[in-house]
Amino acid sequence: MIDESRIAIYEFIKTDSDMKKLFDNSYAYVVFPNVGKGRLGVGGAFGNGIVFKKKATIGTAKLSQISIGLQAGGQGYREVIFFEDKSNFENFKENKLKLSAQISAVVAASGAAANASYAEGILIFAQPKGGLMYEISVGGQTFNYKTF
Repeated sequence: MIDESRIAIYEFIKTDSDMKKLFDNSYAYVVFPNVGKGRLGVGGAFGNGIVFKKKATIGTAKLSQISIGLQAGGQGYREVIFFEDKSNFENFKENKLKLSAQISAVVAASGAAANASYAEGILIFAQPKGGLMYEISVGGQTFNYKTF
């Protein structure tokens, strides 16, 4: 999964070269190279990722999300969460981070990183990989962190 995460980082930077600054300057980040999302009434998203602190791998993370409502389809995407500072990262490490509807993902595209800003110390980018859904929501995502 470390190799897949490094490939995902490469793909994010290839799509938008300004993202390199985020990878270089954030306090820490977690990369989910393969998030699967499916919905038919009740929906869910799940993925496994690698946690980095200044380019060093320090742990793993699991992402989960449940949603209810009128919905159908499936999608695969990559997601990266950047942490602006130690306190936000510590909340993540202590499994206290749950993304609210007020925090949304920026779809990775050329030039997107130049105008992106942290919300509540967190900045999220998502990159679609395929599927039949055209919406990426992160509200309600929860995480489980484990140190190597």
